Amino acid sequence: MPAVFLGVRHHSPACARLVERTIDELRPAQVLIEGPAEMNGRLDELLLGHELPVAVFSHYRDGERAATSWAPLCDYSPEWVALRAGRAAGAEVRFIDLPAWHPAFAERTNRYADAEARYAEATERLCRHFAVDSSDALWDRLFEVEPDEGLAERLDAYFALVRGDAEADAGDRARETYMAAWVRAAVESAGDRPVLVVTGGFHRPALRALTESGGRSGAGGGWERGEDGWPRVPSPPDGALAGSFLVPYSFRQLDAFAGYQSGMPSPGYYQQVWETGPEAAADGLLRAVVERLRARRFPVSTADLIAARSLAQGLTALRGHPRPARIDVLDGLAGALITDDLDHPLPWTGRGTMTAGAHPAVVEIVAACGGDRTGRLHPATPAPPLVHDVAAQLAGLALNGGPEATYRLDLTDAAGLERSRTLHRLRVLGIPGHVRTAGPAHGADPVFTERWEAQSVAGREAALVEAGAYGATLAEAAAVALAERTRTGSTQADHLAKALFDAVLCGMDGLSNQLLGELTARVHDLPTPGPLGEVLATALGLWRHDRVFGMAHGRLLGTVIEGATERLLWLLEGARGSSGVDFPRLRAVVAARDAVLHAPELLSVTRETAAGIARRIAADPEAPIDLRGAAFGLHRSIGRVPGAAGDPAEAVRTVARAGTDALGDWLAGLFALARDEVTGAVVSDDGEEADSLIDVLDGLVCALPDDEFLSGLPALRQAFAFFPPRERDRIAGRLLERRGVRGSSRSLLRTTADPLLIARARALEESASRLLARYELEATP
Repeated sequence: MPAVFLGVRHHSPACARLVERTIDELRPAQVLIEGPAEMNGRLDELLLGHELPVAVFSHYRDGERAATSWAPLCDYSPEWVALRAGRAAGAEVRFIDLPAWHPAFAERTNRYADAEARYAEATERLCRHFAVDSSDALWDRLFEVEPDEGLAERLDAYFALVRGDAEADAGDRARETYMAAWVRAAVESAGDRPVLVVTGGFHRPALRALTESGGRSGAGGGWERGEDGWPRVPSPPDGALAGSFLVPYSFRQLDAFAGYQSGMPSPGYYQQVWETGPEAAADGLLRAVVERLRARRFPVSTADLIAARSLAQGLTALRGHPRPARIDVLDGLAGALITDDLDHPLPWTGRGTMTAGAHPAVVEIVAACGGDRTGRLHPATPAPPLVHDVAAQLAGLALNGGPEATYRLDLTDAAGLERSRTLHRLRVLGIPGHVRTAGPAHGADPVFTERWEAQSVAGREAALVEAGAYGATLAEAAAVALAERTRTGSTQADHLAKALFDAVLCGMDGLSNQLLGELTARVHDLPTPGPLGEVLATALGLWRHDRVFGMAHGRLLGTVIEGATERLLWLLEGARGSSGVDFPRLRAVVAARDAVLHAPELLSVTRETAAGIARRIAADPEAPIDLRGAAFGLHRSIGRVPGAAGDPAEAVRTVARAGTDALGDWLAGLFALARDEVTGAVVSDDGEEADSLIDVLDGLVCALPDDEFLSGLPALRQAFAFFPPRERDRIAGRLLERRGVRGSSRSLLRTTADPLLIARARALEESASRLLARYELEATP
């Protein structure tokens, strides 16, 4: 007997009813379902008695690729109904799709992502024909509100039209070839009894053609059968880690308005459609929206509710719907409750997340449609080893207090440090339940205590199962997650430095080799000095000063420092750019200086080599002006190597000829590296004391015309912002001394207004005085 194919839309109440009715009438010997074939030996686990929604979470990881995927199921998912009703009818039930790790699912995190969304031309034509805004409104119009009679035929016609002559991509072809192999095996084993095949409607035409023709062509060719007569389930490659577990899911995760890729939006609304029908669901949505708005103190009267119901009923009749559709209710609510102009289209006219600043009524309408249900797994559901490891650790370290618990941890105490590491490992894995409110911010931060507060554990069970993809123990999972974050993350400033410090907080002993290997590799690939300087500064601070986390003079950190310093000096020498101050780059030069001065035994670059690089940058007219100043400071601060002195006063005079803006930027670079060039004595190449740099700058600034001074003042102020208050006080005292003025230097530091504003006011007064004099309007003495 040939197979009976039901093409469905995932998470559709109408399709779920069709599947249930078909199984009851057909009484098939086999029910084949689009789902992960590797779960066939664990179908009893799916039917333990969970509170839906739940999902099959699958993970895969090898040396080159990592992937995760979810196959969600709710009460009105046709796949779930096929599983439940098929078992109840005594049929053999099997999933027939490829495992989620298979390359056919590359770049696809949702097994049930709508195929028609990938081949949308026909859907768009239908939307125009029926004058609806979106594929969801089209689906409701054609299937959800229409009578169940003739539903299977309408579905066949719809999916045949959507599929049309469009050629499936390689992933869909591989999946369809594999599923067709299961269908042929089932038909052979069933004899004269029927076989029911429940798959996404897009796959139905191809599966039917492949099954009837007996074709075994397609991506990967035919599929070998096992001893039991069924197609073999592909196994992961050697050395790869893969697995599947059940996780709780939520209506929010299922909702298209929150970014879900597949199936019906507004899961809370369609749950009511499934349980009570479209009419009762429409009334329930009207009441729920009004209750939510009133709870937010949004004015909604009984008249507004009546108006919304009347509008919804009118739109239902006007659009020719036999029963109210979701779009009728939503438009009725919007028409009755929203009187303001809207900056964005109503979200249910398309797919995707809501935009910021949405109208309060729109927010509550979407929230009421979505629902707040979260699934719950049966207590007997198997869990990955990580779940049990975390439970044991939290209990053993007394970290499983109530939601109001607070933990103050002493990081100098072994027990406190171990508790801290456990909490940080949970944090980097994204496990909810604890948040750090105080503690060290970087490797050299002299803070030796942490404060953590317990929070809601909602979502912890699902997060732990998903984190189990990284490893069997908490330490292993955190290390792998950090290594993956380092490998795949951005190269924005301090991203890698944060990853390094997170690894330290999680405890580096025995679990950091992979992470530091990734850091070392990324260090050599970073294209700009800023992020590289952050990594170097963090690693160097830990290598030099850490006495809490046990990282001081660690060999592996030394590898990061060596690679970062070499790469950084190479990037700096090749830097080109326009005017302005690049603060991340200046911090990177500081980090390179500290590495050369304080960790020379780690470096293949000698002081002499670093000094030569700095001297070339300082003299390069094409190098950014702030970097030239920093290189000059680096050259002097590295130490007494040949040619490392130079005359800063003469260098300042030379740069000043290019203008005050250039002088300010050059000084910013110098002061980032060598502030003592201003506050200390200056020694020339021949060992004699030269002019003080502050004297030179004072003379140059005082000689500036007013307009040049005003234009260059912001850059000069920015440069002197590198000095802390005490050093500014010393500079102010020197300026008073040069003028023979007695008094406190603080008088120069504490002006009554912004110095730039004072300077501009003085220039304005002088301009006004010149204008008055020109027209002989000065005041008479």
